[in-house]
Amino acid sequence: MKKKDLLGLRELNKKEIEYILNLGEKFLEILKRPIPKVPTLRGKTVCNLFFEPSTRTRLSFELAAKRLSADVINFSASTSALLKGESTLDTLQNILAMKVDCFIIRHSSSGAPHFLAKHTDASVINAGDGTHEHPTQALLDIFTMKRHLRDLSGKKVLIIGDIMHSRVARSNIFGLLKLGARVFLAGPKPLIPDEFEELGTYLVSDIDGILKEVDVVMGLRVQKERGGANYLPSFEDYRRFYGITVERLKIIKENALIMHPGPVNWGVEMDYEVLKDKRCVIHEQVTNGVAVRMGILFYLLGSGEIKEES
Repeated sequence: MKKKDLLGLRELNKKEIEYILNLGEKFLEILKRPIPKVPTLRGKTVCNLFFEPSTRTRLSFELAAKRLSADVINFSASTSALLKGESTLDTLQNILAMKVDCFIIRHSSSGAPHFLAKHTDASVINAGDGTHEHPTQALLDIFTMKRHLRDLSGKKVLIIGDIMHSRVARSNIFGLLKLGARVFLAGPKPLIPDEFEELGTYLVSDIDGILKEVDVVMGLRVQKERGGANYLPSFEDYRRFYGITVERLKIIKENALIMHPGPVNWGVEMDYEVLKDKRCVIHEQVTNGVAVRMGILFYLLGSGEIKEES
């Protein structure tokens, strides 16, 4: 079952997804200890290779690697030799020469992690590539859902927003469908291409009609930097038709989950007051992200046994 890389959830089967999620459970328990650290990846070197801005994902991976006792180096394009004209491939080859065991790469170009994986014997983890996939975010989202809902088979998940530009949505769709969930999509029509319905999802035009039925409501960020806002008449209209508002909290099922991968455009995709609702698990998603990413690093780099301090 062991793999060299994690490039997307489209490439994983149900058994592999569940194995990673089970590892996440084990590492979540370790994170609750007074000393939340194990020597499992001692001697391994992990490189955060980020060509796009990131807060949660980069810090989460850095903390996950350190909790596993791996060494971590951080690369930022804004402070690298790329600004002096060095090519991306030259940059990668120079880092490879430092004998790194794992690259965690975020890049604006879809397929960048796949390109890197072909040019290195080190493991490669996709931390978001263009509008393609963001598998580790989806795994932590699904992990959070399973902790509350247990079996996801037959559960209804509504994803609202800028589906077209969302790598998070794509990865969640691939993962959720493989675990038997029913996935519903809502948002401005131009932001939901027909290709998504062909994947096996259901398109919804009126979210108020389905909010009382679904088990999970996930908002997505309107991606201004990728032109998502150009498809909207206004942010006020978006909030009115698709926002997770205080008013809509009255419609959502009492035991449903309210999620968002972040960052949130407050007052657009979600009212700030929603964060205080007991059904909102946004902060729990962030906590779970460290455990799941520990599981992913162990899955790719570990020996098969979670080592403890002797």
